Amino acid sequence: MTLASGVREIFDDAQQLYDQAIERFDAGDVRDAAEKAWGATKRATDALILARTGREPETSRETSQELRNLIHADRSAESLRGRYYARQMHLHGDCFYSHRCDPVDDTLRVIRGTQDYIRDAERLAGL
Repeated sequence: MTLASGVREIFDDAQQLYDQAIERFDAGDVRDAAEKAWGATKRATDALILARTGREPETSRETSQELRNLIHADRSAESLRGRYYARQMHLHGDCFYSHRCDPVDDTLRVIRGTQDYIRDAERLAGL
């Protein structure tokens, strides 16, 4: 597999997770939708990091560190920082793990915004 095809495969995975998040939300499972949107965010970030460094992070901790490194080296990625950490904290931590998803309309806004995050990560990856 080439680097480009690996990057594309991970972005496709991120998009599938996002699509599943919307399906789960529409089915009434806000917690699972939040976790899938977080997963989509992480995978899109992993793909960007792979595209820029040639190495895919293995853990969320590595993804977070590599995103910080990327932003330090290239300020054009700064727009991802707040959105990445907001999703990690709100979708993954508060909603999924702590069952604090209210107000639900705010959680849905963050879930839906994940589509823009994926697109921005793709653009920064040169796709």
